Amino acid sequence: MSSVDPQLPLFLGLMSGTSADGIDAALVQFPQSGGCRFVHGHTHAWDGATRDTLIALGQGGEPASMDALGQLDASVGIAFAAAANQLLKDASVRREQVRAIGSHGQTIRHRPLSTPAFTWQIGDANRIAELTGITTVADFRRRDVAAGGHGAPLMPAFHLAMLGSADEDRAVLNLGGIANLSLIARDGSIRGFDTGPANALLDGWCQRHLGHAFDADGAFAASGRVDEGLLARLLAEPWFALPPPKSTGREQFHLEWVEAQLGMNALAPADVQATLLELTAATVAEALLAQLPAARRVLICGGGVRNPQLLSRLQARLPGVLIGSSAEHGLDPDYMEAMGFAWLAQETLAGRPGNLPSVSGARGPRILGAIHLA
Repeated sequence: MSSVDPQLPLFLGLMSGTSADGIDAALVQFPQSGGCRFVHGHTHAWDGATRDTLIALGQGGEPASMDALGQLDASVGIAFAAAANQLLKDASVRREQVRAIGSHGQTIRHRPLSTPAFTWQIGDANRIAELTGITTVADFRRRDVAAGGHGAPLMPAFHLAMLGSADEDRAVLNLGGIANLSLIARDGSIRGFDTGPANALLDGWCQRHLGHAFDADGAFAASGRVDEGLLARLLAEPWFALPPPKSTGREQFHLEWVEAQLGMNALAPADVQATLLELTAATVAEALLAQLPAARRVLICGGGVRNPQLLSRLQARLPGVLIGSSAEHGLDPDYMEAMGFAWLAQETLAGRPGNLPSVSGARGPRILGAIHLA
């Protein structure tokens, strides 16, 4: 934990992603000279039943009833508030010291290509503001969608502000449930998009066959062999051929999708895991080489940074590219997105746009989110 600079306001970010493996909470400060000062982080576990419901909804399932959906929205908001309050307790920070909370919520539907397009994150921000006593900014994605964008990814603006370099073209790779790239050229231009599945499929397959929440160190994948036939069928998914801007989620890439590609082929579970890991490495590498071939550095954040087997396969497909953790540049890879939503809350309160039209495809810059005063 870093000490708090009394001259700087504190912001708190809350994030639960596609994997729904916990609510990440980060307490940060943003010096006027630039950068992000990480004060403390906390990950708040979902209870098992809530996580199962969120995953089912995220991959296209229907709520039991409107009442059940309303109660889930309230319960998720209460859980987000609990994560924030626990972080403040752990960091010995009073709520009065925090300028605002930026809350992503939990995505249960993402349909940027439907008519009309929409994205939906639950987690009642009124509950967060009420239970923490802190002004809360939430619902960041829908304004970008209303302006014709995908509403995702939103982190490239934060990555540009924190990790841009005039000395080299570089990429920031988030290996969460879904993998996404921020491509930062040395001239300051930036693009960003989802590349496809990452931990959502790896975790799901591991849970099904080993009963483990995730594949620790990529050992399950390392014990198998890539099946080239299955890999080719997975890569033939039309979504991969779409040009940016593009975004996706669990509604597109889930275990039923994998099973459809398996068909009647009987493969050892470890071989499927190895093939799913290779799918992530292949789609990330192909996207980077196609969109920013001069990139010489990839900074990785998200849970996948702790999977040495995945990092090894990425390095094999990207020879000559330096691959390392965002921690090498002072940004904790486990809390990158939570820090990013704290930053977006700051931008919203300052009246500055938080989206990048070059990333999302929106008609122009927009101030994102709704402000819920304490």
